Amino acid sequence: MTAADALALDAFRSSLRDHLDWFAARGQKVRFWWRDDDAIEPTDDLERLLDIAKRYSVPVALAVIPKHAKETLAARLETSDEAWVLQHGWQHKNFQRKDLGEKAAELGSRRDLDEITAQLEEGFARLSELFPDRFIPAVVPPWNRIDPGVVRRLEGIGLKSLSTFTWMHPYSLAQVQSHVDIIKWKKNNRFIGWKSAMDRFDLQFMRRRTNPQEPLGILTHHLAHEEGCYTFLEEFLSIAADHPGASWPALPELFAEEVARAKAIRT
Repeated sequence: MTAADALALDAFRSSLRDHLDWFAARGQKVRFWWRDDDAIEPTDDLERLLDIAKRYSVPVALAVIPKHAKETLAARLETSDEAWVLQHGWQHKNFQRKDLGEKAAELGSRRDLDEITAQLEEGFARLSELFPDRFIPAVVPPWNRIDPGVVRRLEGIGLKSLSTFTWMHPYSLAQVQSHVDIIKWKKNNRFIGWKSAMDRFDLQFMRRRTNPQEPLGILTHHLAHEEGCYTFLEEFLSIAADHPGASWPALPELFAEEVARAKAIRT
């Protein structure tokens, strides 16, 4: 680690502690949750991720791709109390027109709604069968993009909530969002860096001073991690896993709470 990186890490640690101390001093807690995308089978990187979750006793939601999910993953998660499963679309395939400048999406505007619905129903049934005790009925759209027409079909399938990225979307369905993606995707899939991580957390912590009920979601992709990503997880969790200003709700309860909140708003 360079001297500059060490200074940036020290600044990140100090900023994280200062923010959490602010909440603790007021008898409040930031509600964290952790989502990791694209799981289909056990790998060395998934093992490393699950080991970190176990050592720090924090739950992790694995967004699993139903079409490609293997029984070996189901067998592995039977022995992982920290891991839960969300539905990551159906096959993680782009159907948008990149030649027209459209951003990637599987559940986007260019597809027949009945076809999408049938595939999501098949995915729901497959994950329910593979992970009967681990599956939370929530959809994570590949690339975090979903057409509003698809959202209106989700409850009919049994998918009670939605998780994408950053801001809440104007849907009536319950949402449990991710907010801090630790990977810089346009720079060889590497860790975003301590300064960027600090700035992103600064924004999210300040928002929760006036909106404390919104969970703060950490987003990872174990198949794309390099050492910097694992170093971040170790450093972040060494502070946030058991700080008095932080909490890590059980994921089934967290999603159930957000479903109840959305229902109350609608009625």
